[in-house]
Amino acid sequence: MNSIFVTVGSQSPFDRLVAAVDKWAGTRSDIHAYAQIGQGRYEPKNMPFSRSITQQEFESRLAGCDLVVSHAGMGTIISALVLSKPILALPRHASLGETRNDHQLATAEKFAERGMLVHASDEDELIALLERSRDWPAGPALGSTASHRLLGAITDFVNESPS
Repeated sequence: MNSIFVTVGSQSPFDRLVAAVDKWAGTRSDIHAYAQIGQGRYEPKNMPFSRSITQQEFESRLAGCDLVVSHAGMGTIISALVLSKPILALPRHASLGETRNDHQLATAEKFAERGMLVHASDEDELIALLERSRDWPAGPALGSTASHRLLGAITDFVNESPS
């Protein structure tokens, strides 16, 4: 992994993630990391960053990276999976005031169980996983359209008569 795209999404800052990757990037001259940091207070010292980027730049950076490091937001996860990019996710935690509930933790755990991303429980584990990320294969491919089975289930649900 030579090129890492760090993204916190567009809704909330995530200084804990950005600071951890920035600290690690400062110890690695062989890694090019770029971060989209949102409106956080922490500004990286060891990697270039933008607070926000356009959808077009997001897609370009995603397509050009070897690894995505992010929060456990569905938009980022799905976008990375469609491009078969390995994902290292550090979920936001409600107990740390990073989100209103622990939905990101549940999301990361479910995707990790299915082998679709690697999930770090804290900053120390994130750094340890980054150190081993060179050995990761490309992520599993996710189709860009819904399966016929899913579409059929939704159609059946919508067409079902209310009781």
